[in-house]
Amino acid sequence: MALNPTPRQLSLFKSLLFLLALLPFARMVWLTYTGQLVEPLEFITRGTGDWTLYFLCISLAVTPLRRFTQWNWLIKLRRMLGLFAFFYAALHFTTFLWFDHFFDVREMWKDVLKRPFITVGFIAFVLLIPLAVTSTNGMVKRLGGKRWQWLHRLIYVIAPLGILHFWWMKAGKHNFAQPILFGSIVALLLLIRVYFAWSKRVKSARAAHAATPVRSL
Repeated sequence: MALNPTPRQLSLFKSLLFLLALLPFARMVWLTYTGQLVEPLEFITRGTGDWTLYFLCISLAVTPLRRFTQWNWLIKLRRMLGLFAFFYAALHFTTFLWFDHFFDVREMWKDVLKRPFITVGFIAFVLLIPLAVTSTNGMVKRLGGKRWQWLHRLIYVIAPLGILHFWWMKAGKHNFAQPILFGSIVALLLLIRVYFAWSKRVKSARAAHAATPVRSL
């Protein structure tokens, strides 16, 4: 069923989505400020990491959902969802740099090189930065549509790296339920994209074959 919101309705929906996306952050701030947390550092670190993965998964789901439902207006939400993934990733990294190392970059770098799960998480965060920086319409025009699209395909690398970071972090506690769930979701979303790309190639090949004139003997 087609769902085509008016520009005003879409604007209101985006505003509501923006506020909802900030609720986890607001909850972390409130619980920390009121002293309701037994282990605030662990809670914030885990929460910001989880919400980074949530928003990565949601942003990856936009294109398949748009293709299946024909709700083309969903594409207008993807940029904001991606920026919230970066927002929570930045909070996750800041928590690590601030509370674990008190902004001692040298010690932080030693930790990054020493522990593989931190190395992978750090790489994923660094790769997210150019995606966030180039998220504006102005940057799309400067880079050009094709180059911008190629750059933003880094998300297909970032999401698996995020899952691997989460997996290794949970491996120490032998708790693989969440990593398997996140990994399955990301794998499914990426496989759907592979199917879309394959289907597009097949259609293009058929169209080219049909347009080729048949030579008579």
